[in-house]
Formats: sequence, structure tokens, C-alpha cells
Amino acid sequence: QVRLVESGGGLVQAGGSLSLSCAASGRTFSNYAMAWFRQDPGKEREFVARIDWTGNNTAYADSVKGRFTISRDNAKDAVYHYLHMSSLKPEDTAVYRCAAGTYSADASGYKYWGPGTQVTVSA
Repeated sequence: QVRLVESGGGLVQAGGSLSLSCAASGRTFSNYAMAWFRQDPGKEREFVARIDWTGNNTAYADSVKGRFTISRDNAKDAVYHYLHMSSLKPEDTAVYRCAAGTYSADASGYKYWGPGTQVTVSA
């Protein structure tokens, strides 16, 4: 059974840091690109960051560049990828979802999705 499960969300003050994790299991994800998207109610889903299957190539949305870092660990039992977020701003508040698929900033390139984890940044 394919599963992507996020963890690490929560409430943090502006300027603080938070790290999210995503565990992808149930098939061979080591050759899949991984990404993070976010969505706040009433807003469009937004690309945040992506990393290719090698881990050597990453890309970020302009709004998070320099503040967020994506990484991955292709373990034997599952693929784990991470989003370290620093200098958080209230506008970073959203549900963050991890995804697995092709190396793209477009959500349509990702076939598998996690349910999401809430990140709330207070002013």
C-alpha cells in the first residue's frame, strides 16, 4: 500500500523554525522526485520546494528561497524527505503536503500525495 505521511507541523512564532518530514513507502520511491506544496483556505495551492531523485538538484519558490531547505534520505524501507523552514512568517501559514512524482513545480506532475500537516505562524 502506497503511503506518504507528513509530520512535524505545528504552531510557531514569526521568526522561528520548524522542520517537516515525509515518509513515502509502499513502492520504490527512490527514483521519484519529491516535493512540498502548501495551501491556505481560500488560496491556490502553491509550490514550495522540490528535490530530484538523486538529491543533487533542488528548486524553491521565490517566496521561500533562502529560508527553506529540502533534503531527502533514500532509505531501504522508505524514502524520507524533509523541509527545514526558518525565519518563518505569518504568510507561511498553510497546510503543507508532500508529493512524489516527476521533477516539476506543477502539482500535476506528482502522482502520490500525503494528507498534509498544518503549519501556523503567529505574528
